[in-house]
Amino acid sequence: MERDTDVFVIGGGPAGLAAAIAARKKGFRVIVADGAKPPIDKACGEGLLPDALSALGRLGVFIGAMGGSSVRGIRFLDGGATADADFPNGRGLGVRRVVLHQKMMERASGCGVSFLWNTPVTGIDAKGVAAGGKRIRARWIIGADGSRSRVRRWSGLEEATQEKQRFAFRRHYRVKPWSEWTEIHWGDAAQAYVTPVSNEEICVVLISAKANMRFDEAPREFPKLQRQIERAPFQSSERGAITAMHGLKRVWRGNVALIGDASGSVDAITGEGLCLSFCQAFALADALEAGDLALYQRAHRRLCRRPTFMGNLMLLLAAKHSLRKHAMGVWEKAPHIFARMLAFHVGAASPWEMATSGAILSWQFLTA
Repeated sequence: MERDTDVFVIGGGPAGLAAAIAARKKGFRVIVADGAKPPIDKACGEGLLPDALSALGRLGVFIGAMGGSSVRGIRFLDGGATADADFPNGRGLGVRRVVLHQKMMERASGCGVSFLWNTPVTGIDAKGVAAGGKRIRARWIIGADGSRSRVRRWSGLEEATQEKQRFAFRRHYRVKPWSEWTEIHWGDAAQAYVTPVSNEEICVVLISAKANMRFDEAPREFPKLQRQIERAPFQSSERGAITAMHGLKRVWRGNVALIGDASGSVDAITGEGLCLSFCQAFALADALEAGDLALYQRAHRRLCRRPTFMGNLMLLLAAKHSLRKHAMGVWEKAPHIFARMLAFHVGAASPWEMATSGAILSWQFLTA
């Protein structure tokens, strides 16, 4: 049967565009459909870790120095305690989500991907999709439509392990960045992520288990941060999103595969969501080339192990205040342990090295 396309991607965000580019690089004909109009924005921390930048490079997406702000590493701040470390594998980048989306669209268009914007997909079957009032025949269907994926529901892949949801709110401030690090400010009821996105602008994301937590509560949770931004004008309105640890037993069925948050997610506290999506795109393209989506299932499970481990660790620190404060004290005295943890987080250290650091950290706890 003559098909309209080889691969039909439902969802035109970064995960969908990454899947489209990776499939197109394998020679497949690709269509991307989304009910929204680009550029697509989302409430996120807007920091790309070095491994995410490396994955973007493999896709042929290059943002450039003028597109964002270079980030040297991660800094934790909790009360008067501070721990920081440089990335061991190059610098990260703070970049506005709409800038990233525009660059990825340009790359996808340049390599021959076709787009159907403002075109909701209303159903799928074994032969293709219903989109914009038309039937489009496709060999493969990729669900990249986010954490509340309709493709996941349509394909019968909803069975999942669902952890407690949290709530994220983002706002931009016009102020000269005071740090080359992405800062994570820890409070009793929330975390605040601060990332420079230009020479004159920062992105601040507030993450909390409280649905009613807003920026007007920041002075109580983060007094030092509040002093740094209280006179800065807003560059954007407050924008919210839901974040969660969410895993699926299966990420494919028949000719349908899921990618990005549609296929499970790690809490935004990790900052690893985009990189995970990009790496999934390569694995999915390999499986499409082989004609065997079971290969993608195995690769997906392997790719999720490290981000899931780090996500659970970070959520534990968020929930257990005494544990976090004890850990901060250890990291201040032994910064190499914090550096090793960061190296594992960005894929530059092995599980064995992380286990060694964990053993050292445990000993420090016992002898503190």
